[in-house]
Amino acid sequence: MKDVGVQAIIGPQQSTQASFVIDLGEKALVPIVSFSATSPYLSPLERPYFIRTAIDDSTQVQAIAAIIQAFEWKEVVLIYEKTQYGKGVIPYFIDSFQDIDVRVPYRSTIPLDANDDQILKELHKLTTMQTRVFIVHMSSSVGSRFFINANNAGMMNQGYAWIVTDGLSNLLAPMDSSVIDSMQGVLGVRPYIPKSKQLEEFKVRWKRKFYSSNKSNSDTISDLPSLYGIWAYDTVWALAMAVERVGTLDPQFLSSNPTNNLTDLSWIGYSPIGPRLLQTILSTKFNGLSGDFRLVKGQLKSYGFEIFNVIGEGERVIGYWTPMAGISRQLDTINKLRSNSSTSEKSNLKAIVWPGDSTTKPKGWAIPTNGQESLKVLVPLKHAFYQFVKVELDPITGKTINITGFCPELFSAIANRLPFGLPYELQLYELPDGTYSKRYNDLITQVYFKNFDAAVGDITILANRSKYVDFTMPYSESGLQMVVAIEDNLDKELWMFVKPLSLGLWLMTILGFIYIGIVVWILERPTNTELGVSRGERLQTSLWYSFLTLVFAQREKIESNLTRVVMVTWVFFVLILTQSYTASLSSTLTVQQLRPTITDVNDIKKNGFHVGHQNDSFVKDFLIDHLNLDKSKLKSCSTPEEYDNALSAGTHNGGVVAVFMEVPYIQVFLSMYCNKYTTVGRIYSSEGFGFVFPKGSPLVSYMSMAILNLTDDGTIDKMKQRWLENQTNCSATSLSRTNQLTMQSFGGLFIIIGVVSVLSLLIHFFLFENGLWHTHATTRMSLKSSWRKAGHKIIFIRNAIKGMQYPVNEGRSMEVQGRDADEHREESIVEGGR
Repeated sequence: MKDVGVQAIIGPQQSTQASFVIDLGEKALVPIVSFSATSPYLSPLERPYFIRTAIDDSTQVQAIAAIIQAFEWKEVVLIYEKTQYGKGVIPYFIDSFQDIDVRVPYRSTIPLDANDDQILKELHKLTTMQTRVFIVHMSSSVGSRFFINANNAGMMNQGYAWIVTDGLSNLLAPMDSSVIDSMQGVLGVRPYIPKSKQLEEFKVRWKRKFYSSNKSNSDTISDLPSLYGIWAYDTVWALAMAVERVGTLDPQFLSSNPTNNLTDLSWIGYSPIGPRLLQTILSTKFNGLSGDFRLVKGQLKSYGFEIFNVIGEGERVIGYWTPMAGISRQLDTINKLRSNSSTSEKSNLKAIVWPGDSTTKPKGWAIPTNGQESLKVLVPLKHAFYQFVKVELDPITGKTINITGFCPELFSAIANRLPFGLPYELQLYELPDGTYSKRYNDLITQVYFKNFDAAVGDITILANRSKYVDFTMPYSESGLQMVVAIEDNLDKELWMFVKPLSLGLWLMTILGFIYIGIVVWILERPTNTELGVSRGERLQTSLWYSFLTLVFAQREKIESNLTRVVMVTWVFFVLILTQSYTASLSSTLTVQQLRPTITDVNDIKKNGFHVGHQNDSFVKDFLIDHLNLDKSKLKSCSTPEEYDNALSAGTHNGGVVAVFMEVPYIQVFLSMYCNKYTTVGRIYSSEGFGFVFPKGSPLVSYMSMAILNLTDDGTIDKMKQRWLENQTNCSATSLSRTNQLTMQSFGGLFIIIGVVSVLSLLIHFFLFENGLWHTHATTRMSLKSSWRKAGHKIIFIRNAIKGMQYPVNEGRSMEVQGRDADEHREESIVEGGR
């Protein structure tokens, strides 16, 4: 700038160098044009005199993210050189991966001056991780040594996936053959350069020029120009066209500081045509070797990327990516790039040869087994509810013989549904004293420290546990609920038969019988002689007649039509009453009327009842912290039998009034004890049971997807029915036996009959056996004779009246006379006896 007075500068090539030169250009108003400083740290928007005739590194991030998403990888490791170029694009990768829910568990940096030992040490660290997808963002000088060491470390074998950015992709051609051999199976992205006649002619001139100039070392020189060479060619053309448009340049700089202090950069002065030249370059458009040359916001506009696969001695293009179309297999022209709107799918890519000459897509992760052949999976040694996990131990050696149950069977079914093989071994966690742990938190801790690869069992998903490990989605019902005993809502007591009617209805019914009897007596008294002779006899018969309507057994005739009207209404009432009584009593005695002994947690708090909970479980802390129950009122239970004993005993007999259990345990418990217990109250939220894996394990997503599939096809429901529900034969006989009518149901009636019969016997024995009856025999016989004589006269008069109306039945008169003669003989015998 000082000696020559340049009006524009092309270069420098590296982003670190360009940053300093751009500062000079801004002071001297000289445009700095670079075709290779691609770091996003250098922004033309922030540095107005910086022009990038290349594509920003951040534009390729979306293309690589689309590849990661297409192959359904969930974790990637970023590897980049420790320079401004290497670090500049990393924040863009992180943001893009967050948008598609891809984790970056580790970022590896490689210094420019790192030797092979340092690179191998970092590679060894990567092999201890489970992620097997790596994105490499390096320049060719560092990247070539990195892949040679990765190949020596065994990381270019089957199961690994490597993706390189355009920093390496654009310079593959001039690399040594040993570097290409070590990169077999690598995927890469680079800006798409459309084919054109102009480009083909340039390649021919390129080959002719360099073959003639480099005959001795032609093997080390590429016979094709790199992408940076093509951009450099278009950059020179763009600057030349801008200069021609601006016109003759004045090489003299204008100085704003007359001092000659060499340490002061202001002595350089500034270019008088710099601003005009800058705007002319930015507005320059033409069709160059790289296609449509157009600057947008100070840098070259990107139209898409091509995706290639390193195979053999070079690379093979397997697809393309554009912002509008995503991944596609064939894009021949820029117009197709603009108009294509197909979706991004891995099926849109051509066949890929992965590292290790494999055609199988890497799953993207692997469990670091440290030499072991299968996953080490922990299971708890349960002391109850063996339906979930049942461990059989050798009684002599104490070694595990067999592990069965709902949870191990479900884990096995899930492993079989995975799109890859997953060998595993179920184990118990042995404590230092030689016993096996029964505490679930011990299992969580061992998985957290990666001493084991997973834990399988009825392990509840809790927020505090999720801080240390990852859970699959729950495979069981979630929630915590209260279980209580049930009792009959209506006891089958001695006086059960009176309960269908209320006391008021009983009294009104009795008074109704008496009232109807009096009404019948009043209405029938003048004409009806069948009700009796005297007034008292007629009243007694009327009352009896009224009560007999209850069973419709009345025999006496009624003469008055008014009485008939009254009786019709009364009989209808009696009919409705008896039918309703029968239905109510039948329902009461035969239908089981059950109710829980307690229904609300507030009743427990108010009365100070004892409550049970599962031993070694989070339930105890939940009852204390969330339900505010008294700690001294809590009792731990281990087995379903202990739950049954505690609930049966009750809170006043050393037991409990209720127990709190998780829903899966409740299903097992209620299936074992039919008709004795029930659930009441609200269900307190919990996440249910899940399988445990270390933080960031990619197995979690695969396992969760398999759980969904097993749920949808009903496999999990069948397993639950087999392991958790059919625990006992809850047949209908036990229920019907509870609802049968018993002696106790009619005990009150039996007592009444017994009392009446016993009193009758006592009166009989008291009057007849003790002679009281004989003492008053004369008086009784006299009264009886008088009554009979009066009755005979009445009968004679009645028969005489009837005889006037109908022919006299002689046989009947003789019968009456014979009966009278017998009565006279009976009286004579009594007189003689006296």
